[in-house]
Amino acid sequence: MTDASSSAGHDNGYATPFSWASSRTASVDQDASMLSWGSGSAPSLPSVDSESQTETMSLSDSIRSSTMTLDSSLYHFVQENGRTYHRYKEGRYFLPNDTAEQERLDLQHQLFTIAIGNKLNIAPLPGDPRRVLDIATGTGIWAIEFAVQHPDSHVIGTDLSPIQPQFLPSSVPENCRFEIDDAEDEWTFGESFDYIHGRALMSCFNDPAAVVRQASDNLAPGGILEFQDAQFPMNYIGDRPTGSALYRWNNLMVEGVARLGRSWSNVRNYHRYFEEAGLENIVEKSFYWPTSPWAKGQYFKTVAAYFQEDMLAGLEAMSLKVLGVLDMSPDQVREFVEEVKKDLRNTNIHAYLTVTYIYGYKPGRPV
Repeated sequence: MTDASSSAGHDNGYATPFSWASSRTASVDQDASMLSWGSGSAPSLPSVDSESQTETMSLSDSIRSSTMTLDSSLYHFVQENGRTYHRYKEGRYFLPNDTAEQERLDLQHQLFTIAIGNKLNIAPLPGDPRRVLDIATGTGIWAIEFAVQHPDSHVIGTDLSPIQPQFLPSSVPENCRFEIDDAEDEWTFGESFDYIHGRALMSCFNDPAAVVRQASDNLAPGGILEFQDAQFPMNYIGDRPTGSALYRWNNLMVEGVARLGRSWSNVRNYHRYFEEAGLENIVEKSFYWPTSPWAKGQYFKTVAAYFQEDMLAGLEAMSLKVLGVLDMSPDQVREFVEEVKKDLRNTNIHAYLTVTYIYGYKPGRPV
């Protein structure tokens, strides 16, 4: 992968840990300048901040915590390495679904929204789309917030894990509901959608092109499909830190995921998948998430604070599952992960993740 180039940083410090609270129905109330990348329709590549970078930002005061649990025995969970995983279609998704992971997913929700100016989507929606589908909804936080912001929309969220707050009526608006479903199965909704959304899908599907085709087939004329997803391995400003644990982790994870029948590089094909599915007027924008506050500007430092905590919170779980197929023992993985965490905090390693937001339209005039 081609590296971007820039001047290297000069400090020797490590970023201090970022403090956060769980954010199931979070409302981030921050100065607008923290959420803006300046001019242009999307931020340019980050540049290195040569000033002292020994502290991250603490945004916990801006994140409102709450607790939601799913009171359902519809599906039992599988336990492995001290974590729980979905039982329905066991093994299809290799990240856990326990409380710790749900908190991480809700933090990640804030990261995806903050990166685009505290919004849920980049597609220009005409008012309240009548029927909305959120595939791989996770905790359901995106679907819930979209339903609150669009009271005339009917929102359905689907996922393999029954972890959404379906049985807490006070927490879920009446225009939102959840279903346990696999987006790679044949879709049987019976009625088309005006807007279909999917986010953080890179670990979800064996055949993402087929999912895009089904989504397109289930859009109403003029309907919109939007995906928001990351592409691995990470990139770097300046020379690649080939001797670092982080660099090695990226390469090993891509290899391990491939052995599991998935690809963490499918984002580069999304535009083609959208075209082949018959969508038109496709818009694709790239955003960049630094691993620590090595990047200049309040926007990038805010994004980095959330992304670093997202990675620190999820690193062990995803690594245990993926690196295990490369014959690493749990103890070896945990030891390796601790070295990777040091690199994520190291502001001399100028790593960033490229995240793509893409949407396209079903041909035809809306009814």
